[in-house]
Amino acid sequence: MTSTRSPMTGMQVSSGNSKAMVVGMALVATGGLISICGMGISGTAMVRAIRRWLIAQQEPPSAVVKRKLAQAKAATQAGASAWQNGMATTSRSR
Repeated sequence: MTSTRSPMTGMQVSSGNSKAMVVGMALVATGGLISICGMGISGTAMVRAIRRWLIAQQEPPSAVVKRKLAQAKAATQAGASAWQNGMATTSRSR
C-alpha cells in the first residue's frame, strides 16, 4: 500500500528555530516601522525646505517659466535667422 501522507507533514519545527523565527520577524517589523518613520520625517523636512525656498524667491515660478520661455523663443528665432542669413551670404560668395 502506498501512503497518502506528504513527507513534509511528519517534519516538526524545533522550539529553538521557532523562537529565532519570532525574534527575526519582530526585528524585521521594527526595522520597517523605523524606516517608515524616517521616510515621513525626511519627506516633511523636504517639503518644508521647498516651501521656504519658493517663498524666498523674488518672483513667482510662473513668471520665471514665462520669462525663460520667451528667452528660448527669442534664441530660436535668432539662431534660425543667423542660419538662414549665413547660408545666403555663403551661397553669394561662391
